[in-house]
Amino acid sequence: MQHRPHPSLAGFIKSVWVSVPGDTASPSSREHILPTGEMHLVFRLSGPKIRIFESRHMADGLSLGHAAVGGARSGFYVKEVADSSDAVGVQLMPGAALTLLGLPASELAGQHTRLEDLWGNSVRSMQEQLAEAPMPAQKIQGLQRFLLARLKSAPLPAALPAMLRAAAQLKAGATVRQTVAQSGYSHRQFIQLFSHHVGLAPKQYSRVQRFQRALGLLHHGVAARRVSLADVAQDAGYSDQPHFNREFREFSGFTPEQYRQAPVLSPNHVPLLSAGPSILFKT
Repeated sequence: MQHRPHPSLAGFIKSVWVSVPGDTASPSSREHILPTGEMHLVFRLSGPKIRIFESRHMADGLSLGHAAVGGARSGFYVKEVADSSDAVGVQLMPGAALTLLGLPASELAGQHTRLEDLWGNSVRSMQEQLAEAPMPAQKIQGLQRFLLARLKSAPLPAALPAMLRAAAQLKAGATVRQTVAQSGYSHRQFIQLFSHHVGLAPKQYSRVQRFQRALGLLHHGVAARRVSLADVAQDAGYSDQPHFNREFREFSGFTPEQYRQAPVLSPNHVPLLSAGPSILFKT
């Protein structure tokens, strides 16, 4: 269940969500999480601890406790699915890390971080309050209250508005050169500030957003069976289909055709049939 964020958080949060036991329809125990170039924060309020894997073949993953922050990535990771848990979380907008989390996005990029390592002992109290909220809507309200309190006590970085505009331009398909020219910063300053606030270098962020455009075309074209890989490559902005195939596999861990044949319910979540060698995709 997704909701729009509180108006005061709209510039920092893309969406806020809550799930309850049984929400997940996947029969698998793990799933590929594909890169969006954005960050997320999650509280798991029941069930097992959050556990992730850097590859599908790993037997023992990283345990993150019950609250974690996922930094911006340009590659997939594997998450253990917990059908018996309920959770609440937010997807963060580019530029939100320093204000809401207290660290530059560049220091959190490419990894998951236990929320206790950022916010200390207050995390346990937050989790207890969220778990005690009887209704999903109240859990969402509770999480947003915590974030609003942090927003009030955090200064707004001077460069943040320009970096948010730059991220939106790159997401829409503008080149890095065009975006730098409109930013008011030198090329070197822009690269440093963008990486600091967003977590990825501008070129890498742009590549991930192109991958996301292709992912959307593939996912929404599957049901209608009208999409061809050549059309997806062209419409998403790739120079040719081999370029598209290489980059898709780099970011996702499998080919566009394998993605198209997978039982994907959400574009960025791809189920694996098992955690062992007999996986859904034969790569």
